[in-house]
Amino acid sequence: MIIDAWAQHPTLRHTNDPMFDSLRRWTKTPPLTQEVPVALTIAAMDQGGVHKSLLSAWAAPGKFLISNDEVAQFVAHAPDRLVGVGSVDITRPMDAVREIRRCIKDLGFKAIRVLPWLFDRLPTDRLFYPVYAACCDLRVPFCTQIGHTGPLMPSEPGRPMHLDRVALDFPELVIVGGHIGYPWTEEAIAVATKHENVYIDTSAYTTNRYPASLIEYMKGHGRGKVLFGTNYPMITPAKALEGINEIGLGDQAKALFLGGNAARIFPGIM
Repeated sequence: MIIDAWAQHPTLRHTNDPMFDSLRRWTKTPPLTQEVPVALTIAAMDQGGVHKSLLSAWAAPGKFLISNDEVAQFVAHAPDRLVGVGSVDITRPMDAVREIRRCIKDLGFKAIRVLPWLFDRLPTDRLFYPVYAACCDLRVPFCTQIGHTGPLMPSEPGRPMHLDRVALDFPELVIVGGHIGYPWTEEAIAVATKHENVYIDTSAYTTNRYPASLIEYMKGHGRGKVLFGTNYPMITPAKALEGINEIGLGDQAKALFLGGNAARIFPGIM
């Protein structure tokens, strides 16, 4: 069983936003000219052997690049394969709390994701705290980005150590930090080791780019702490999984990494 903990089904607004120009240069990907059918995402999952993908909305200050309702429509195309993850604009705290409740109770989403760099605010900023409280109240994980940013935005909001304060203030909050925390991966490992409910996912990185410290963590006492992710469509599942058998994970650690940890952390996705 393979579960992709970090994916998006793209919209034209999302993929063609100017902030992603740097990523398009790296990946040599031209801008989209028409909306992508959900069947294409399912085909990419099939090619990589992925059973389920968590598809997220993208909320930025004052706008949605991928709306929660669009994600709900994507999931409706293949509810046995796709899982909704909501997002909110933290600059309007009460609207954000109401939208989180709608995402979980009405749309059936299983987590909330907010990217601190989109708002140029640290995860410890007061505007995030109503989101954390709502996630705790509704018993859903909070997903976020850790590490430097590919888009030309400040990277400091992605320092994993900022999550230490959040986890201390909200010990019951399940936090999943995507993108491995590079170049601060050892910070990410330290925070995940210290806090029972803090996890790491490998989205945006192929196996040949996993830091050695992360691989050692996955083999040993961190085998229950790391989740597989792609950051699709930036990286397809098949590409993200190339070389998975060459990094030396044992059968148990590999099974937990590819799907077992996600199935445990995200209630109700199976």
